Amino acid sequence: MTERLTLAEADITRATEIWRRGGLVAFPTETVYGLGADASSDAAVAGIFAAKDRPDFNPLITHVASLDQAKALAVWSEAAEALAAAYWPGPLTLVLPLRDGAPLSKLVTAGLGSVGIRMPAHPVARQLLSAFGGGVAAPSANRSGRISPTRPEHVLDTLDGRIDAVVAGGPAEVGLESTILGLTGKPTLLRPGGITAEALAETLGARVFTRRDTEAISAPGQTPSHYAPRAEMRLNAAEWQEGEARLGFGEMPCDLNLSEREDLTEAAANLFAHLHALDRMGRSVIAVAPVPHRGLGIAINDRLSRAAAPR
Repeated sequence: MTERLTLAEADITRATEIWRRGGLVAFPTETVYGLGADASSDAAVAGIFAAKDRPDFNPLITHVASLDQAKALAVWSEAAEALAAAYWPGPLTLVLPLRDGAPLSKLVTAGLGSVGIRMPAHPVARQLLSAFGGGVAAPSANRSGRISPTRPEHVLDTLDGRIDAVVAGGPAEVGLESTILGLTGKPTLLRPGGITAEALAETLGARVFTRRDTEAISAPGQTPSHYAPRAEMRLNAAEWQEGEARLGFGEMPCDLNLSEREDLTEAAANLFAHLHALDRMGRSVIAVAPVPHRGLGIAINDRLSRAAAPR
């Protein structure tokens, strides 16, 4: 049963405690309700994908309470400074180069070298984020493919019993997801929103380009990008071959196991870290045992297939 939390101080504390132990809490922002989890925890972020039945590992936006928190996650720039001064807190997400050593799960970035960051303006969101003291990954708080939630009852329509709690902060004011602007190269509009490209261009004093569908993925709402180790990948391995690095699922002899107990949420949380660890073994091939193609297994298999694609 999903807890219904109010704006009382004790409930705000309760929400941040849930985040600290790796749980999921839906909370209001000025755009839509977000489904929040500790952005530094693989298991917590994997829980977001499981709760939403999200079919693929799209990058997630990390919400912060301060510029200092943002700068700890991303390589800052003059353009970012100007845009943050003009629009933060508010409905603008900036996609910036990921800072080395940033305390973020690779599930948040989908293995990319960039991170989407937003400082929301909603007073309840700001109170929660300040009390938590770290980044909170938060896509919209609804089952994948359903209408975005602008009220707490919308959250419960599709996620009741699938998440730990929802903080009831009234209706979202904007009701439309944030504008996303990429700043990893030339300024590029990655997702339209309430802040127009023209307004952003005026603030920057420079042209803002628009992403083409054929370009690489760098923000939520786009299809996942490749995440390839140096080793070749052999998927759906029915048996191991000599000299391979072995990634298992379920009870079996292997080098690393996504989940001995066949828990797909645990497997999703382990995926990126295990691939990195196996790649560091220096073997020419990473063999992967079959993963069930259901629930989060669809997302896991999607990422594995892209990792195995010709380069």
